[in-house]
Amino acid sequence: MKIAFFDTKDYDLPSFGKFAKERNIEFKFFETRLDEDTCGLARGFDGVCVFVNDDVSAPVIDKLYEYGVRIIALRCAGYNNVDLKACFGKIHVVRVPAYSPYAVAEHTMALLLTSVRRIHKAYIRTKDFNFSLSGLTGFDLHGKTVGVIGTGKIGKIFIGICRGFGMNVIAYDKYPDPKADCAYVSLDELFRQSDVISLHCPLSEETYHIIGEESIPKLKKGAIILNTSRGALIDADALLDGIKRRIVGAACLDVYEEETDVFFHDFSGHIVEDDTLARLISMPNVIVTSHQAFLTEEALENIADTTTQNLLDFGRGAHLENELCYRCGRVEDCMKERKERCF
Repeated sequence: MKIAFFDTKDYDLPSFGKFAKERNIEFKFFETRLDEDTCGLARGFDGVCVFVNDDVSAPVIDKLYEYGVRIIALRCAGYNNVDLKACFGKIHVVRVPAYSPYAVAEHTMALLLTSVRRIHKAYIRTKDFNFSLSGLTGFDLHGKTVGVIGTGKIGKIFIGICRGFGMNVIAYDKYPDPKADCAYVSLDELFRQSDVISLHCPLSEETYHIIGEESIPKLKKGAIILNTSRGALIDADALLDGIKRRIVGAACLDVYEEETDVFFHDFSGHIVEDDTLARLISMPNVIVTSHQAFLTEEALENIADTTTQNLLDFGRGAHLENELCYRCGRVEDCMKERKERCF
């Protein structure tokens, strides 16, 4: 199989190179993202491999289909950048549903600890041999209430980590999991009670701006917001306003709504055009990391393994375990019980 690999990063090459050789898949690595202007690069390929910031909208899909592409392999769990309706009947879509939920959950806790214990500030100071403790007072996580929105694999692992710190855990999920070690409450109750709110839900019409103009006034004063899921779960302008009004005590963001043209690139020495992002980063109680929660050796290995296996199964005509489907609305598990493809 010949696969056009878009938005290539240096960290992709070792793991994908290894599994491509083992499974006889030929990747052509392109640094550019997939969009209407670049999709011509996929002409003559059997499929494309894409990441979170690639544009897989209807116009791109139509062109890919015209060029002979018959499979889109997402090397990530999220698929909100893919128009599944436009793909139906034309191009199969597969993803990596779980590569390392531990990586994301652990990064989330790392952000929280860094924020509440001022570790980032202390690190910068001691580099200049400044060992003053002024302004570094934090607070215990033990006994605090954390509200977890979304109790899938990552959410449940994060809950376990919080339990290890002696935190009280409440959660909200449209589909509560009886195996989750938490008490489920309404969204408004979660906002009212939580000292810390952590987002681990997918992006959908229902969760879009779940932290925004309407919800921020409902928060417990001084609440800390964590987001290692999808950027558009938070209305960045509303978050900035909430911080300025002293409602939000701190924010730790590994994702950002308008990250597409910023994240994964080096803008040091340049002026960033996004005023909202620039203002957020300038805030002393905001920590931003560059969509790196997934970035561990174990996760990269699992991503490459699952993605190449998805492609191998497609090439063999086998059942696609990780296919996303538009047929009946059960996007993530449609047709699986009958071991059939979407179309």
